[in-house]
Amino acid sequence: MIALYDYGAGNIHSLAKGLEAGGARVRITDQWNEALDADALVLPGVGAFGAVSLDNRRVREALEAELPCLGICLGMQLLLSESEEASGEGIGRIPGVVRRLQAKTIPQMGWNDVEAGDDPLLEGLGTFSAYYANSFVCQVEDPEVVVASTTYERDRFPAVIRRGWTWGVQFHPEKSSEAGLRLLANFIRIVEER
Repeated sequence: MIALYDYGAGNIHSLAKGLEAGGARVRITDQWNEALDADALVLPGVGAFGAVSLDNRRVREALEAELPCLGICLGMQLLLSESEEASGEGIGRIPGVVRRLQAKTIPQMGWNDVEAGDDPLLEGLGTFSAYYANSFVCQVEDPEVVVASTTYERDRFPAVIRRGWTWGVQFHPEKSSEAGLRLLANFIRIVEER
């Protein structure tokens, strides 16, 4: 059972379909008790850092206790400590700050290459193209958490980060064709094997 947290700003339905296509049962919920009781948690993308209300302490404790989690776009950014976009705290599972994309054309909208490293979430993907829709990116304190990168114009930033059983992806796998569906299926396989 994958909990897809609905904070009122994400691509809930297309993401739920992508997870179901990978073999998951999906529970869409806006209740933290239900979300943190599932086998894994997915934090969806789209929205603004300051507009999302999270129970940061409870979520961080669950992630530190090895609840598998996949943060997508904004969901990835919420895994960090803070953001230049708005005041407020993130979950803080991965130390770092969310910064504005350093490019002439903002937001980044469309397909871009992901240079994938060695991680079970990226198994079978190699370098692939993914769909992005973002104005902000993650700047992490520990470069070891970066498992894939991308470059937009001349700004290079993490495309995928990982700490323990917590992953974040800056792109939208639910909109990234076969590669995105493969990534979601890999996440479900990781949860099942765990």
